Amino acid sequence: MKKIKLVFRKTSYVIFVALIVIAFTNCSGGNKNESSEEATAESMLDKSEMEKKVREVVYPLPTAFEVTELINKVEASYIIGITNELTNVDKYFTDKDQALNLGVYSADLSYASTYNMQQELMTYMEASEILIKELGITGAFSRDFIEEVESNIDNKDKLVDLITNSFYDTYEFLVKNNKEDLSLLVLAGTWIEGMYLSCNITETVYNNPELVKVILHQKSSLDKLIELLVPHNEHETIQAVLTDLQPIKMVYDSVDETGITESQLKQIIEQASALRKKVVS
Repeated sequence: MKKIKLVFRKTSYVIFVALIVIAFTNCSGGNKNESSEEATAESMLDKSEMEKKVREVVYPLPTAFEVTELINKVEASYIIGITNELTNVDKYFTDKDQALNLGVYSADLSYASTYNMQQELMTYMEASEILIKELGITGAFSRDFIEEVESNIDNKDKLVDLITNSFYDTYEFLVKNNKEDLSLLVLAGTWIEGMYLSCNITETVYNNPELVKVILHQKSSLDKLIELLVPHNEHETIQAVLTDLQPIKMVYDSVDETGITESQLKQIIEQASALRKKVVS
C-alpha cells in the first residue's frame, strides 16, 4: 500500500508541475533579445520557483485513486450503476464535454480498479479511448495499454501503475501540445466525479465520521483546483466550470472550525450531485 501511495504522490506532483509551468509561462513576458545563456538561467530559476510553489501550495490535490482508496478504507461497498454509463459517451460533442467526461470516466476507472471490478474497468477504458480519439489526442494513448491491462486484470497493484501512468501521459500530451485548457477540464471532471462518488456511496453519510472526513478533505482540493483554473479563465469553458464550482465552494466556506453540520453536508451532497448531473447529461 505504501508503494502505491508513493506512485500517486509522484504522479500528482509531476502533473501539477507541468500545469504550473503553463500558468507561469502565460503570466510572464520576457525579452526575446536576451542571450541564450540569460534565457537558460532564467528558465532554471523559474523552474525552481515553480517546483517550490507546487510543493508548498498546489499539492495535495488528491488524485482519483487517492479519493477512491479513502472510500475503500471506510469499507464502503462498490455500487453498481453509480458511475457514468458507457452509452452516455455518444452525447458528448464539444471539446468541453468530452474533456470533462474523460475526467469523469478516469475517476470511474479508478473507482472500479480500487475494487478490482474487471468488467467495469474495461468499460471505462473503452469510454476513455473513445473520448481520447474524439479529442484528437490519440498520441497520448499507448497502443499496448489495453493489452497490458487485460494481461494484468487480476493484478491490482500493476493495474494501478498502468492506469496512473496512462493518465499522466494524457495530461503531459495535452500540456505539451498547447491544450492546457483541455488538461484542466479533464482534471476538473476527475474532481467532480470523485466528489460525487464520495457523497453518494451511502445514504447515511453523516453517520459515518470517516466518510465525513473524506468529504471535508475535498474542501482543500477544491481550493487548489480553483487556483489552477483561475489563471486560465480567459477560456470561456474554464470560466463556465469556475462558475459551476462556486455553489459547492460557498457551502464549504461556510463551514467553521467547530465542524460541519448535517445541513451543510446535505447542501454539499446536493450541489455536488447537481453539478455532476450537469456534466454527464
